[in-house]
Amino acid sequence: MAVSPVRFEKDSENVVTITFDAPGAPVNTMTAEWQAAFTDAVERLALEKAQIKGVILASAKKTFFAGAELKDVLKYGPNDGPQVFRWIESAKKQMRALETLGIPVVAALEGTALGGGWEIALCAHCRIVLDDASIQLGLPEVTLGLLPGAGGVTKTTRLLGLQAAFPYLVEGKTLRPREAAKFGLVQGVAANREDLFRMAREWIGANPSPKQPWDDEKYRMPGGSPSSPAISQMLSIAPAMLIERTRGLYPAPKAIMAAMVESAYVDFDTALRIESRYLARLAVGSVAKNLISLFFNRTAIKSGASRPKDVPKWKATKVGILGAGMMGGGIAYANAVRGVACVLKDVSLEAAEKGRGYTQKVLSRKKKPAEKELALIKPTADYKDLQGCDLIIEAVFEKRDLKAQVTQEAEPMLAAGGFFASNTSTLPISGLAAASAHAEKFIGLHFFSPVDRMELVEIIKGAKTSAETLAKAYDYVLQIGKTPIVVNDSRGFYTSRTFGTFVQEGCAMLAEGIPAAAIENAARQAGMPVGPLEVIDQTSMSLSMHVMEQTIADLKAEDKPLPPEHPGQKVIVKMVKELNRPGRAAGGGFYEYPRDGKKFLWPDLAKVFGRNDVKWDIEEMKDRILYRQAIETARCLEEGVLTTVHDANIGSIFGIGFPAWSGGALQFINSVGVAKFVARADQLAKKFGERFAPPRLLRDKAGSGSMF
Repeated sequence: MAVSPVRFEKDSENVVTITFDAPGAPVNTMTAEWQAAFTDAVERLALEKAQIKGVILASAKKTFFAGAELKDVLKYGPNDGPQVFRWIESAKKQMRALETLGIPVVAALEGTALGGGWEIALCAHCRIVLDDASIQLGLPEVTLGLLPGAGGVTKTTRLLGLQAAFPYLVEGKTLRPREAAKFGLVQGVAANREDLFRMAREWIGANPSPKQPWDDEKYRMPGGSPSSPAISQMLSIAPAMLIERTRGLYPAPKAIMAAMVESAYVDFDTALRIESRYLARLAVGSVAKNLISLFFNRTAIKSGASRPKDVPKWKATKVGILGAGMMGGGIAYANAVRGVACVLKDVSLEAAEKGRGYTQKVLSRKKKPAEKELALIKPTADYKDLQGCDLIIEAVFEKRDLKAQVTQEAEPMLAAGGFFASNTSTLPISGLAAASAHAEKFIGLHFFSPVDRMELVEIIKGAKTSAETLAKAYDYVLQIGKTPIVVNDSRGFYTSRTFGTFVQEGCAMLAEGIPAAAIENAARQAGMPVGPLEVIDQTSMSLSMHVMEQTIADLKAEDKPLPPEHPGQKVIVKMVKELNRPGRAAGGGFYEYPRDGKKFLWPDLAKVFGRNDVKWDIEEMKDRILYRQAIETARCLEEGVLTTVHDANIGSIFGIGFPAWSGGALQFINSVGVAKFVARADQLAKKFGERFAPPRLLRDKAGSGSMF
């Protein structure tokens, strides 16, 4: 006999405890089995309510309830809206029945309740939660492209009011127990489990016939109705602000806001149906599927999906960092804020102390004290201070001979079992490892700038890197709160190589005479955080020139054929060598950077690159920007630079800024449809060149009808 995910237990005082306990699962979710069992429990309560004093909702899991089963959402097709609507309405029917039985219902929350879990808690007349700051409460569905459709929008709006509910619905902000209590969303905070259930029983005894606020005939919406002057003024500007923030690429925030406002004009039960319709529409859309896939990809990485399984977990206790520039200083900060002691070395103590100051600067900006973190960073100019480091990371200039020198000087300082890492963004790791006495203990750790804001770290395996070194590197990246992806050694690895296609395509458009403003706007409209011309200004065209020249020199030295010249390369060469405008750090590039005022596009760009006869199409430009990066990602997977889809998707979003609404570069191909993507890529290749030609992997998937 199957074990029910819902237990119904009545004690000697006629208090029923309904315990959620999905068999064999780490968390409770709204599966079909749960819904059937919950329905049975509510129907039994209705039959026996004359003999029931009250109900306590509880969980046997660490979390109270995790919400909807997201894997089910991925199965919905574009025509499944009516089916989804019926499912949502069915679930809500039982929740509504529970809160209108006429007997007190208390949610006893011993753990996190997010999404559907919090919506179940909102069915209760009273919510009591453990006083534990790690517990999260709220409705973050918007981050998954969805809407809190099991009563979350309607109830939160009625509890807090339209304006106050905005951050918790449209932005998906979550609450800790004491904060929730302050807003009246929680009626009690308990010191421990015994206290929690005691308080629940006391509340039941003191409130024999409770009503939800919205079922009271005296109910009025907090803060005013949509027609009140203050709310009306807020609602007149909110849609424009929302579009500015989302660029119209994320339908969920707009749907949530619409459901909030529309529900405020009607009775409670009608409002619930409005909410259901909006959720059904979102659940069958591509953006929700993309964002849910992204959530699963992140979960896979955090759980160690790309880490060798047979190596024990590891932690660094002392880390050495060579080079105290912005990157080295940022890596020191990343260690210190996670409690990892580090030694920051540069050629002079003054330079090392300046790099240590980066931590104070970042924490000062965040208005946080820095004494504890600064105490964990030892600035030095002496290699001897690196003695006993579990890991040494070199973050010196991208010069092979310099990297070889510091590797050989610092490596002997490693503790037994320690390993060495290079923070290079482009130079092949296997080549750099030649300077190491232990190539099997040499690996790439590519941090992104600025380190304090960028969460991705690209781990690069060299030809001789051992599984143990890879596992330790993976554990270290997680230890300092970053997100690791694992790639095999290659020129530019994955992120730098694919990032290069983005900026080069922007430069190619400029070479065609397309106005710079149109290029930048097309990228932003596609969902890129900044335009290609702005981002290459920030990273320096001189660096791009150096990488191009180094690549050509290396290929010639290896007697390998040179790749065809990209039309965007000529633009970079002209900007650096002819126009002396290599980027922001040198005073100007594609943009001007006045000391007092905002940056603006260099006015002479039109004179240098513009053409009077040029025509452009904004949708085609957006395709060029997104397709070029997605094609390069597929090539990296085909060549074995990438080995997993989740590393590709996470790396594209958090490493190169590929739009999150897409779910990542390979998920973007899935959402377009592989066959349709290949057909469009062929059109672009015919018009703009072979760089858009789909690799064999894509053609094979298109032919077989399979996806990534």
